[in-house]
Order: sequence, then structure tokens, then C-alpha cells
Amino acid sequence: MRAVIQRVSEASCRVDQQVVSSIERGLVVLLGIEQADEMDDLRWLAQKIVNLRVFGDENGLMNKSLHDIQGNVLLISQFTLFAQTKKGNRPSFIRAAKPDRAIPLYESMIAALSSHLRKTVATGIFGADMKISLINDGPVTVVMDTKDRDNH
Repeated sequence: MRAVIQRVSEASCRVDQQVVSSIERGLVVLLGIEQADEMDDLRWLAQKIVNLRVFGDENGLMNKSLHDIQGNVLLISQFTLFAQTKKGNRPSFIRAAKPDRAIPLYESMIAALSSHLRKTVATGIFGADMKISLINDGPVTVVMDTKDRDNH
């Protein structure tokens, strides 16, 4: 799994010109699911996201997490995070999980984040043509990949 995480002061997702979800202060998480991903990857990533200390404390240092600020999450499925661009100019998405594999993992990530935060996680609509609006606060953007974690 790969996540692009952006600290935002606000964000929203539109589908067919209708706002389907929006958040105030928190994180927008663009989530790419790879064919090889497992529940263990999901659990690790969910825990990292909710505990990521990217929010300012009283001294302006990034010492606070979503828990500390009662922040929100807007979770967007994005298979293009697994684009392969070595050959030619047209990206290949062969590593991205197919919907029959990706949808259950995406729904499990929604449940895991909601459980950790004890609140509803805002989402896009899987597979839809979405328009994401956000104000990146900082800007702060972090990329995480479960394949980069230390398994010890």
C-alpha cells in the first residue's frame, strides 16, 4: 500500500458536481492498493496515519497527531499511485489491485481509521471520477509505502 498524506486546513470531494464529503482540519490520504497487499499492510499503515505527528504544538513544532487535535481524514482511493513509467510515456497500472481485491481493502482501511479515531472517516467514491479540493496546510505532504517498513 502506498499513501500520499497531506495536512490540510480543509478538503472536499466532488462527484458529478456534488460534494460527497468534506473535512475541516486533518489529513487527506490518497491510498493506492497493490495486488500483493495484505491486511497486515493495512493495519500498519492505518496505525501510522493516525499517529503521524505533523500538526503543530504550542511551540510550532510538528509534535501532534490526528488524535491530539481531534483531526479528520478524507480517504481517497487512487490506483494511479502505482503507475509504472519506465517505458514510454503512457503509465502502466499493472501493479495496482483490481477492484475485486482493492474494494475490500479500501473498505477495511475506512473501518480501521474510523476505529482508531472513533469518528467517521470521510471518503470519496471508489472508481468514480472525483474532483478533490484541498488547502494543503504548510504545505506538509508525506509519502508512505508499506513495502518500506521494517518488518522486525
